[in-house]
Amino acid sequence: MKVKDVMVGTPVKCYVDTNLGSAVELFWRQQCGILPVSNAEQKIVGVVTDRDLCVALGTRNRLPGEIKAGEVMTGQLYSCRPEDEIQTAMATMAERKVRRLPVIDAAGNLQGILSMDDIALHAEPLGKGAKPPLCYEEVMETFKRIYAPPLPELVQKLAAAA
Repeated sequence: MKVKDVMVGTPVKCYVDTNLGSAVELFWRQQCGILPVSNAEQKIVGVVTDRDLCVALGTRNRLPGEIKAGEVMTGQLYSCRPEDEIQTAMATMAERKVRRLPVIDAAGNLQGILSMDDIALHAEPLGKGAKPPLCYEEVMETFKRIYAPPLPELVQKLAAAA
């Protein structure tokens, strides 16, 4: 199963200079929890989540209209491509501990959003016949990896060195 078979193909985005008041409106109108952030060249350079927005508004003594998305976006962009296998995207989500990925084509254009919610809705139980393209067990294992507490830094360094 490919990412394009599961993703939401009507993504909404904001720009680095979009103020958080406008971003809140986009979250509300589109009923989403993530906004890819685009630069002037229309390339996705980060994301803002509903959590990022809440933390930004709660920790700054500024009005939402005074804070730009570029100030609070997550600059490390994890994404996938429409042609990727869904298991590859799930591995990225598990490794990076994110529940949503922008789907970006080879030219760098935003094509959609892939969320663990969408993946869960496409999962099927293991039956007595052939294994389904996406089974409940794979999805649950990905959720467990996403939500598992991170290892202490020292343990991560030792594991990387081994």
